Amino acid sequence: MDIKPRQHTNLFPKDFFWGASSASHQVEGGNHNQWSVWELQNARELAQTAHQRISWVPTWDQIKDEAENPENYVSGKGVDHYKRYKEDFAIARELNMNAYRFGIEWSRIEPEEGKWDEDAIAHYKKYIAELRAQHLEPFINLWHWTMPVWFAEKGGFEKRANIAYFERFAQKVADELLDDIQYVITLNEPNVYTSFGYLTAEWPPQEKSVFKFMKVYWNLTRAHRRTYKVLKGKKSSVQIGVAAQLANIQSKRPHNVFDNLTTKWMRYFWNWWFLLRINRYQDYVGFNYYFTDYYTGIGKKYNPAVPLNDLGWYMEPEGLYPLLMRVHARFKKPIFITENGLADASDRYRRWWIEESIVAMEKAISEGVELKGYFHWSLLDNFEWKYGYWPRFGLVHVDYKNNAKRTIRPSAKWFAQRIRELS
Repeated sequence: MDIKPRQHTNLFPKDFFWGASSASHQVEGGNHNQWSVWELQNARELAQTAHQRISWVPTWDQIKDEAENPENYVSGKGVDHYKRYKEDFAIARELNMNAYRFGIEWSRIEPEEGKWDEDAIAHYKKYIAELRAQHLEPFINLWHWTMPVWFAEKGGFEKRANIAYFERFAQKVADELLDDIQYVITLNEPNVYTSFGYLTAEWPPQEKSVFKFMKVYWNLTRAHRRTYKVLKGKKSSVQIGVAAQLANIQSKRPHNVFDNLTTKWMRYFWNWWFLLRINRYQDYVGFNYYFTDYYTGIGKKYNPAVPLNDLGWYMEPEGLYPLLMRVHARFKKPIFITENGLADASDRYRRWWIEESIVAMEKAISEGVELKGYFHWSLLDNFEWKYGYWPRFGLVHVDYKNNAKRTIRPSAKWFAQRIRELS
């Protein structure tokens, strides 16, 4: 019997968004906010303790000099995206992308309490207009962990009364910038921010307090809901969600009662708690995927030893599929993958990661998941928070020693061709 090979059908819808993500503090340069203040205060200590903290990462021998240099931990000029955004958008178009996620830097818009910077507002208007001119759908992100110094000094999101300041900022963005925006992300990874800021105390404000963690986490749900109402009041058609950080959390021993209990708890606490409390105030579910984590016993994470990215994170890109299925089953809403990527300076794994991610997305779409877009993290190498500049997440290499020269990586060229085939 002559069996004909099955022809592959493209499952991605024609209006699917292929894009990349960025965060204002990580790329713009020249920011003054609570995080830039913290960097200057802690750069020397971070450099001195680098060996103790991160010498176990697979690429330590290659990144040692950078990691032990205090300048690595100061965002400074960033990658000069604030000035070179037109060039960067042109690169995104060269990579066949049709969307771009970016952050509005609150500390630029309102550097002093109640005082709006009209030049900064004009900049973001031109920024959005340029995205449109280059046929990139703008996805605007209001908060990606940074805040004006004055807001942090008032206690930030630790105080319920302070939500009014964020609400006022959201109203200003709505009044000035929303006309040409159809998609808004209010908050980026509130679970990560609160955990590292108030449980492990690795990030500003570096306070170890379960009570404050719970207050901030709850207040961020309030901030999202109130912002949702503000934005909808200005433009009812705008589509609003968050960029949650979700993990593909699995039992190490699927038939072990303790492994399963821990897995169920972690899925609820890490993945669902926040999203369940804003569910009536989100038009889509946006999430960032980097991790598949295996749990054993009572709360113990036990991941395979390989493969690891440059930060030592275990890599399982195909874990995107079961996570998509769980999000779909729980929320029954459109889904955007708002971040997905890896630190890979040598570009050894990036093509494989993207390839497996595409297969996972196709599989989920074939089973009825309403997946609307995929945003790779990141378009450019950039400043990676407490790690500084040495982790390389970019589809585009940035030469920090040579005027931040941009060079498209081989994996990105492959990705561009794949987007063309799937569009």
